[in-house]
Amino acid sequence: QGLKPIVSTESPALIFGTTTKLASDLPATDSFLGKNKVPDLQKLFQKPDGVPVHLKRGVPDKLLYRTTMALTIGGTIYCLVALYMASQPRNQ
Repeated sequence: QGLKPIVSTESPALIFGTTTKLASDLPATDSFLGKNKVPDLQKLFQKPDGVPVHLKRGVPDKLLYRTTMALTIGGTIYCLVALYMASQPRNQ
């Protein structure tokens, strides 16, 4: 009998066996039909108006920034209160 290999010597079936397509291989009908927004956004973000980049898009950016700051400050206060409560001995 001898020793037999525990693991099969055959190669397993390919899981991701499909070939990738290059952009040049795609037909012209599959091209992106939307408008390229990058030049407009570059003009917006590079405008020298003194506004930070993370607030250049107006109200949605301000809302997101203020929400993030509020959650950060609230989380810091919560952590400090939890540390204070954990440092006090319990009365029994």
